[in-house]
Amino acid sequence: MRKALALTLAAAMALSLAACTGSTTSESSSAAADSSSSADTSETGDGSEAASTSSGDFDVTVLYYAYSDTYISSVRTALDADLTAAGITYTDYDSNNSQTTQNEYIDTAIANGTDLLIVNMVTSGSSDTANSICDKAEAAGIPVIFFNRAVEEDDNAGAVLGTRSNIAFVGTDAPEAGHMQGEMIGNYLIENYDAVDLNGDGEISYAMFMGDASNVEAIYRTQYSVEDANAILTENGYPELVYFDSTNENKYQLDMTGAWSAQAAMEYMQTNLASYSEANGNMIELIICNNDNMAEGCITALQAAGYNNGEGTTTIPVFGVDATDSAQQLIANGTMTGTIKQDAEGMAECIALLATNVMNGEDLLANTDSYTKDTANSLDNKIFIPYQEYTG
Repeated sequence: MRKALALTLAAAMALSLAACTGSTTSESSSAAADSSSSADTSETGDGSEAASTSSGDFDVTVLYYAYSDTYISSVRTALDADLTAAGITYTDYDSNNSQTTQNEYIDTAIANGTDLLIVNMVTSGSSDTANSICDKAEAAGIPVIFFNRAVEEDDNAGAVLGTRSNIAFVGTDAPEAGHMQGEMIGNYLIENYDAVDLNGDGEISYAMFMGDASNVEAIYRTQYSVEDANAILTENGYPELVYFDSTNENKYQLDMTGAWSAQAAMEYMQTNLASYSEANGNMIELIICNNDNMAEGCITALQAAGYNNGEGTTTIPVFGVDATDSAQQLIANGTMTGTIKQDAEGMAECIALLATNVMNGEDLLANTDSYTKDTANSLDNKIFIPYQEYTG
């Protein structure tokens, strides 16, 4: 729709992107247009990807913080399907956990005449970053749908969403996952305390794995999972959880890359298990993770050390967040204890609804009255997709 105005600049930017981003692009025509389809795939050297489907003259750009994130991958799969079903042309970009890369993709998309930006920000909880994106989009007359990763600092609610028109956020109520995880852990321990207390000292020694020190979801999950579990324990006459390493004042081990990765958690846990074991009488008896990726990494290390391998082996309770397919399988196998479902399909469905509103010339937030909004901060454009407990 804006392509005629942007054609010259788009051609230049497209040449630049092909030279420096290493994209993979696939295109297919919609059944609404005709029944034929075609695909073209190309790659250059840096590992970034862009995948697109073509179905009309309304073009949407979807920017993910990292394809490598398992939960984000599930959102992408669901959103691709929902946009295609709605007859919407879209192009996906992998920002590869780099805000600079994402900014370059946004510039290219605007130059190419995109009609809508759907943005999973790399730099979570940064009103400066969000405002910069909004400035560019507003100048081009393009709506923005942010999703999953917070666009504002937790103590700065409304700094972006409350001051901009034609933007929305689809995500979660950040504290909710931490509270739900803490409640799940506390209730599990009340029912299984003696079995979890491997050394019989009357206390539960835990390890905590944090995904990103600046991400509000990670901050609240780290805080409330322990606080709420402790509240349930003390209400029932049990002592609070004890962090396994008394020298660690933070009481968590952090993925220093901010990638919430299985690899980081596995390496930490391998190091932990070199000093902490049943034989030493100081075994880590409970593992709490900010997401399922990190939980899976911990389970890999545990299994290599002879734990969580099924009948005849000791199973250390491991809790995560997201309810990814692989985590659900681990729970079914009895090697993981529980997780909090972050509804990828529900998030994608809401984003696709907003995109359809824009395509149809309706208000961005049309048809969203059934969704939970951030009423505490009077932000009708901040939509919450609820979490759910998952234990199989």
